[in-house]
Amino acid sequence: MTTNRIVVDPKIYGGKPCIRGTRITVTMVLELLEDGITFQQAITEYYPQMTKEDIKACLQYARALVEGEEIHFLEEKTQHEAIFG
Repeated sequence: MTTNRIVVDPKIYGGKPCIRGTRITVTMVLELLEDGITFQQAITEYYPQMTKEDIKACLQYARALVEGEEIHFLEEKTQHEAIFG
């Protein structure tokens, strides 16, 4: 995993995870990818100081967060149960 490229510094964006040595947050990178921007476009058109490895690290960081989440399912109630208990 290349998350050593991702750092959290309370002095940068209130501690949001960023690419090491930049003020580029993981969220900024994910938003570009969500909008269909390619890795190369993200680098060329938005953040030339960023590398493909940085982008991959952002994806790995996000995946690791999701993998570490605990999921709790709530039992669905019928409308009658919701109203009358």
